[in-house]
Amino acid sequence: MQKQEKLNELRAAKHVNILAIETSCDETAAAVVRDGREVLSNVLYSQIEIHKQYGGVVPEIASRNHVEKLPYIVHGALEQAKLDWDQVDALAVTSGPGLVGALLTGVSYAKALAYALDKPLIAVNHMEGHISANYITHKQLEPPFICLIASGGHTNIIKVTDYCAYEILGSTRDDAAGEAFDKVARVLGLTYPGGPNVQRLAEQGNPDCYVFTKPFHGESHLDFSFSGIKTAVINLVRGFEVRGQEYRKADVAASFQKAAVNLLIENVFEAARRTGIKKVVLGGGVSANAALRARALQQENYQVYLPDLRYCTDNGAMIASAAYYSMKKGCAAAGLALNAEPGLELI
Repeated sequence: MQKQEKLNELRAAKHVNILAIETSCDETAAAVVRDGREVLSNVLYSQIEIHKQYGGVVPEIASRNHVEKLPYIVHGALEQAKLDWDQVDALAVTSGPGLVGALLTGVSYAKALAYALDKPLIAVNHMEGHISANYITHKQLEPPFICLIASGGHTNIIKVTDYCAYEILGSTRDDAAGEAFDKVARVLGLTYPGGPNVQRLAEQGNPDCYVFTKPFHGESHLDFSFSGIKTAVINLVRGFEVRGQEYRKADVAASFQKAAVNLLIENVFEAARRTGIKKVVLGGGVSANAALRARALQQENYQVYLPDLRYCTDNGAMIASAAYYSMKKGCAAAGLALNAEPGLELI
């Protein structure tokens, strides 16, 4: 039977088990998810300790580690799910966006598995994965909703009108939110990954000590800009250092975090107000930030959905969930010509 015919049959199946692979950056991940919501396994190998000494992700090192670890991670996901290959109905893999070398390791491995096992393969957009992380956490969540995706590589406000149906309402015009956190962490002498370390330091500081100007003041669009806030922090710190003036790093971290969180919260809830949609969803690595989560939950008259912290960072379960809904919506089976697409757009 052809792969597309198998995929078509799965749309009507009572239960579907999908094993997904995620290698878009520096996490080697695989998971098995049943029916898009039930996580049977979620196995992840993080390269944080490897890249910490370089102050950020080194793409070549990330790719080599994926090659070494991927067979063990995939086997671990199957074992943790207590399934054998005959019980896996389809495979899925992140095809983009991300680091091209890292993506290629996962795509190549998934294509080889699909060919050897004669299973249909579903290509998944990494951004859809972050949206779908909330389907795993909140079993009752259904579109439509407004979703903020904030990570090291992306910052977008997305109107999710249906499964796999999206409209981009706002995007960053320069740095992504997570990228700004990492760069501020570096200027403050904090180690990689910057986001969690800035958060920990900010908890000891005064968020009102310094005021960083909000970008696009008075403009009506919903786009973001973090380069100005980031540069203001860098200039502030360097100014102190040049003058030999003492300052509290915790106050700088807290003030920066407040400015970044305010921008994210104001824009996503303005999008919800304009569209009349009362459900607001967060996703991506920055959605693990405690200050952002607290501010989101403080908003009145909205239903706010936050992913479990396990599913904020890159993981295989969110890719399997996204693949399930893509399959249900009639996606085509990916063939051996599937390639990594580092600049893949959501729509």
